Amino acid sequence: MYAYRMDLTKKITYQQACSRLVFGLLIIWFSVSFGCGIFLREWLDAHAPPVGHAPFGFWMAQQGAIICFIFLLVVYAVAMGLIDRRYGYSKEDN
Repeated sequence: MYAYRMDLTKKITYQQACSRLVFGLLIIWFSVSFGCGIFLREWLDAHAPPVGHAPFGFWMAQQGAIICFIFLLVVYAVAMGLIDRRYGYSKEDN
């Protein structure tokens, strides 16, 4: 019974760690996509240097959000690998 409780606690903390990672990355993605692309576009156009021939706010709305998303995918993969190893769910542990 005690071993089952420890295993259940480990699973719950693993799930909480995964959820914190996902929600944190979603907040960053939302902030970049909507914040820079929609809400701050005019301010970025006025105060940031242009990228090529495009204003920075327009560039963030079109390309920056996609680049940020790809970066977040890499961060997610690396962070999940670390979380998996910490809680004993990685392929190397089996």
